[in-house]
Amino acid sequence: MPTKITTSTTLALLTLVAAVAVSYKMSKSSSSSSSSKSTSPSPLNSAFVFVKPHANTELTQNLVRTKLQDANITILSEKDIDGPTIDSKKLIDQHYYAIASKATILPASEIPVPATKFEEEFGETWETVLKENRAANAMDACERFGIDATELDAAWGKAEKVVKFGGGFYCGLVKVEGKGSLYVFNAFFMSMRSKFVGAETSIHCFEIEWDSTSLSWSDFRNKLLGPTDPAEAPATSIRRTILETYKELGLASIPNKGDNGVHASASPFEGLAEKSNWLGADITEDAFGRALIAAGVSAETIKEWSVDPRVEQPRGAGMGSVFDALEDTDAGECLKLLVEMNVLNSGDAV
Repeated sequence: MPTKITTSTTLALLTLVAAVAVSYKMSKSSSSSSSSKSTSPSPLNSAFVFVKPHANTELTQNLVRTKLQDANITILSEKDIDGPTIDSKKLIDQHYYAIASKATILPASEIPVPATKFEEEFGETWETVLKENRAANAMDACERFGIDATELDAAWGKAEKVVKFGGGFYCGLVKVEGKGSLYVFNAFFMSMRSKFVGAETSIHCFEIEWDSTSLSWSDFRNKLLGPTDPAEAPATSIRRTILETYKELGLASIPNKGDNGVHASASPFEGLAEKSNWLGADITEDAFGRALIAAGVSAETIKEWSVDPRVEQPRGAGMGSVFDALEDTDAGECLKLLVEMNVLNSGDAV
């Protein structure tokens, strides 16, 4: 009688495959064929970093570059991306996909509004609202009201009612004097977006990699980069240094939680997604992307998970964000978790 393969056995086998794949696929690109018989180096972490528009001066770029190099991080490439390009290619929209999909990407008719909750909260049916064309994403709302992002943000702040339908998913009944009212989704995003898409704005990108044995991902984000609020960051971190020297760096205003100088990927998988979005990188030509594919995670799944959907989480954690589950993991551990998630969500688990 055939032996039934259990989920735990499948996970163990695939995790072993993943470990082998990491060791082989993520070895340093500088390694020559003559050293192929030596012990494989530790998996390399790889991230995407950019100087935000409000801080993008040459002096800030130099500061970030120096901080990265002093931490023994290799800079693989650098690139400037201007505001009009970010706007036309909707790069910032893809970057914040969970929020932007309801604000700029999907029309109101395609936004997955929970009809029952909508009716409970607003006292009328979602079907009627759609039929009467009284709903819009944030970008369409600006056009229909004839206002800009700042004016929409102000109107959102005075909305008659705002309801949260899920993570990064808000709907508000917004009224503009003399122009009527609309149900608007994630209107706050337009103000965020406007900081990236102006004619005179730009970001400066760094594609980087480093050995996880010398610097963990957690230390990279929390000690080298610094937490979201630069005022709470370590004294020598990038964000705290920008805060303390913002005038010398040529910044127009003091950094804060939103305008905190620099963005960095939260995990190797997020780094892969961000390099694919911002740099147009092919996942099959990226070391971490190749390792994922070799471990059984399809290119289609990688693309689908790059916009951070909610999926079944490993180790009994239930449904949750892909990105959140991988935050601050080094390349090897990140790959193992993704392999486990792939098994749990593929329909093959028994």
